[in-house]
Amino acid sequence: MARLALLSVSNKTGLVDLAKSLVEEFNFEIISSGGTALTLKEAGITVQKVSDYTKSPEILGGRVKTLHPRIHGGILARRDVPQDLTDLADNQIHPIDLVVVNLYPFEETIAKPGVTLSEAIEKIDIGGPAMLRAASKNFAHLTVLCDPGQYEDYLQELRQNDGQASLNFRQKCALKGFSHTANYDQAISTYLSKLSNPETSNPETSNSGTSDLKTSDTESTLPLNFQVSGTQIQALRYGENPHQSAAWYQTGTNNGGWVAAEKLQGKELSYNNLVDLEAARRIISEFTVRPAAAVLKHTNPCGVALGDSLKEAYEKALAADSVSAFGGIVALNRPIDAATATELTKTFLECVVAPSCEPEAKEILAGKSKLRVLTLADLNHGPKQTVKAIAGGLLIQASDDATVDPDRWDIVTERKPTDDELAELLFAWKVCKHVKSNAIVITANRTTLGIGAGQMNRVGAAKIALEQAGEKTKGSFLASDGFFPFDDSVRTAAEKGITAIVQPGGSIRDQDSINAANELGLTMIFTGMRHFLH
Repeated sequence: MARLALLSVSNKTGLVDLAKSLVEEFNFEIISSGGTALTLKEAGITVQKVSDYTKSPEILGGRVKTLHPRIHGGILARRDVPQDLTDLADNQIHPIDLVVVNLYPFEETIAKPGVTLSEAIEKIDIGGPAMLRAASKNFAHLTVLCDPGQYEDYLQELRQNDGQASLNFRQKCALKGFSHTANYDQAISTYLSKLSNPETSNPETSNSGTSDLKTSDTESTLPLNFQVSGTQIQALRYGENPHQSAAWYQTGTNNGGWVAAEKLQGKELSYNNLVDLEAARRIISEFTVRPAAAVLKHTNPCGVALGDSLKEAYEKALAADSVSAFGGIVALNRPIDAATATELTKTFLECVVAPSCEPEAKEILAGKSKLRVLTLADLNHGPKQTVKAIAGGLLIQASDDATVDPDRWDIVTERKPTDDELAELLFAWKVCKHVKSNAIVITANRTTLGIGAGQMNRVGAAKIALEQAGEKTKGSFLASDGFFPFDDSVRTAAEKGITAIVQPGGSIRDQDSINAANELGLTMIFTGMRHFLH
């Protein structure tokens, strides 16, 4: 009997060409089921339906087709074990030399708006993963393909090796098969976990705080089991340093996030570029109403500003700390226009990202051929959890993406802010959220003037921010990501001319800071929510 190939795929890409080559070049006979069999028959390819081969009808509306001893016996039989060969002969089972399977589109289904649980459940493949796992387990004796991208490689293997696939090739295909089923199972588990543990959207219960602030109910927002897996889409030159290997992995199959970004020009993205770009995306996503620009270095903002035009916003952000901006990352919340592009070319930058780029701006930016220019249409869409590896495990937390509502803030001082001052404090607070702790941010005119990032104490962070702002502090605004344990930072801010302070509150000595602010004529607001970033 000719060699036997089992083809059963949801993704029909390349199917007909593969089947024709198998039959015409390598004398395979094909068994198939459902839509795959119909596609092959319509293409004029001889195919035997699985139900005819097993002599068992498809039942339960197609839920049971390939779960049969004649299928799995043919896949799992070891050709070098006499008892296995005897079992095949006694049960009239033919060994299967090639299994080509890809799975029901579960992730694509759940990504559709309004999909119901029952619709999602029906896209959970059972027979497909069973065949993939069985064929992958028995790679010593057959080949398994789960991706149309493998078809031509497999045919080349046969052409170069007298009609046989090498053991090394079969083993690589088996690894891909197991990875495919693992990712598939993870998608199902993640989906059902979200249904069982719906995330709360209440900002008072979705973020952890100090002992006096609301804390999150982690049992209701995070699953008891968490899986993470990805498919490597790009090997990177190195990690944070040249001696560290690194690669970029895609999670899921929907090509979202940075996978969907288009690189218009420039060198390959590095590990550090991608880390900084993600930090830039998170900052710029805070600002949607007015044109905004953020310049970053080592994940911390050097300058952030709003403007009446994108060019104005970028110029203000750059001027906030032009020294640190050298070699930085720029994120913009509007399409890059010619005027902004011209300004971008005047400073050495590593990367620029924006929702899109106008044709004239592309031509201008092309003059800086090494500058990486990316467009990412949805800058506002980010992960719902953050994951950090520790020895022996992972730390998972919900993303710090609670909606900021100034109407819920507590104005604790006698001096009340004007509407414009409240808007400025909101701007400062949004920026401060994305600065490494301990963090202090000084702003005015919707522009950062000084940023104190990642200090071991808040006094040090305030000193750096105030010194950077210099003479511009008079009439400016200060945001702190954590509470003030003493009133010293309030008094220092007042000496430098700060008008108003926004901070989370929650210290047992809050009243000392309030008294100092009242004494010195400052406005102070407690947000009731902190934004530590480690």
